[in-house]
Amino acid sequence: MKVMAQMTMVMNLDKCIGCHTCSVTCKQAWTNRTGTEYVWFNNVETRPGLGYPRTYEDQERWQGGWVRTRRGRLKLRAGGRAKKLATIFHNPRLPSIHDYYEPWTYEYDMLLSAPQGEHTPVARPKSLLTGDDMSIRWSANWDDDLGGSTATMQDDPVLKHMSEHVAEELEQTFMFYLPRICEHCLNPSCVASCPSGAMYKRVEDGIVLVDQDQCRGWRMCVTGCPYKKVYFNHKTGKAEKCTLCYPRLEVGLPTVCSETCVGRLRYLGLVLYDADKVGTAAATEDTRDLLAAQRSVFLDPHDPEVVTAARSEGIPDDWIDAAQRSPVWRLIHDYEVALPLHPEYRTLPMVWYVPPLSPVVDVVASSGNDGEDGRTLFAAISQLRIPLEYLAGLFSAGDTAPVERVLRRLAAMRSGMREVNLGREFPEEHAAAVGMTGAQIQEMYRLLAIAKYSERYVIPTAHTEIAHDLDEMACSLDVDGGPGMGGQGTDGAGPFGSSSGRPTPVAVENFHALAARQTADSPYGPSTPGRVNLLNWDGNGRPAGLFPPDDAGGSPSPGGGGEPPGAPGSLPGGRQDATHDDPGGSPGGAR
Repeated sequence: MKVMAQMTMVMNLDKCIGCHTCSVTCKQAWTNRTGTEYVWFNNVETRPGLGYPRTYEDQERWQGGWVRTRRGRLKLRAGGRAKKLATIFHNPRLPSIHDYYEPWTYEYDMLLSAPQGEHTPVARPKSLLTGDDMSIRWSANWDDDLGGSTATMQDDPVLKHMSEHVAEELEQTFMFYLPRICEHCLNPSCVASCPSGAMYKRVEDGIVLVDQDQCRGWRMCVTGCPYKKVYFNHKTGKAEKCTLCYPRLEVGLPTVCSETCVGRLRYLGLVLYDADKVGTAAATEDTRDLLAAQRSVFLDPHDPEVVTAARSEGIPDDWIDAAQRSPVWRLIHDYEVALPLHPEYRTLPMVWYVPPLSPVVDVVASSGNDGEDGRTLFAAISQLRIPLEYLAGLFSAGDTAPVERVLRRLAAMRSGMREVNLGREFPEEHAAAVGMTGAQIQEMYRLLAIAKYSERYVIPTAHTEIAHDLDEMACSLDVDGGPGMGGQGTDGAGPFGSSSGRPTPVAVENFHALAARQTADSPYGPSTPGRVNLLNWDGNGRPAGLFPPDDAGGSPSPGGGGEPPGAPGSLPGGRQDATHDDPGGSPGGAR
């Protein structure tokens, strides 16, 4: 038994309202840079729908994940070393920008600077890639923009494996939101697909990262990931992905998406697992047994033998204590209401989901019945096959039994807690019907519904003695032009990328920031001479027009408010002194 620790996330889908706050905050924190305009480390999908990128779940097309051979061994669906060597300069299994979407902005300055006329000025959409006028035809969650339309529903890969009747009636039954990040799998196919060894799984906490110095831009990892959560930066020529906000986790803070989640639906915690069982579990013959096989990999953190083995592997005591208090462990193991996303990919994903009960409740309520009544809910769950089959296609490789068991427990919790809120006793018969006690269900209710911050996020901090091991060789994701991004401190961007501007932070709000930063965003020049677009200014230096010009003596001009000569952070020529952050003096250098 080789005990290892894995940072894990659980999301309660019944609480997601589709506000995309998690996506926006993640975008601003990690991918607000040139080359990542289309990149969403966190995105929220509307289900049923095509997902992002379109039809990413169709592995017959995209060749992601693992397959089991007749001999019971695993191999990459996209092929082994020989196949990769033969296609290393041309990988045909990659989503195009049209499978994602062409990112755009609007020419907002036209609304501000257009002369008075008979017609209202229009802010035309502009491509963030080319700067040309474009027609918006797709986005990261176009299924939601369509409002549940059947225009694209027939292309949902999960629906294609369901009966024709289910597919026809599904749009009249339910929809729900599905937030997605990198799964940080126990058996990651992206890591196995990387020819240069740039992708790796951290031993300390299981987070999957990309060494930007080692990455050569072969993009085999994009193909290998069945969730399509590895992206290619067209400027740097490197692969990038969700880092699970490891700099925050190391100091005990939750990920940005968890911190800002409006519905408080995310849970973060450690689980302990037996690394020796990972390969056997992933190679389980029947895909419907993969859920149970993955659960068997996890170790009980309260077991004295597990605790002893964990200590012998160098896992600190406070990490073991965090695993014992982990909300993720309770949802996955104690209550068994969390399920993995597409276990049939055999990657053993470590972002799990509590399936939504709300679709069943909505259907019951719309029929005129009491949507909170336990007996009605129990009957509806077993009879309403449509959401069961669809949810099973997402979370249990098509097996409806685990999904039905979870929904029954959630229904028992909902109906039982209504009785408690009305001043009555918890109906123990409801708890017994789902294999739990009333006390257990009330504990589960507290965790799922009203848990405090410290209960939802149990994150042990990194230890000083392992700080050197946690220090990454290179990570470019803090600032454009950082280590490993090529062309550091120059106008270029490395041998494999195509530069679209100087290596300074880019504002995604307007395209012209890419070509002429610190100027107005009108294609005809500044609408007001000397005006500076403050939305686009990154705070560095003194761009022309922002401050009144200095007189010959070097003092600010009368009536100015400009920065006086020799002020901290100011250098001749308007360049900001970067030596406080970078001893080498190059902006965006290693930190």
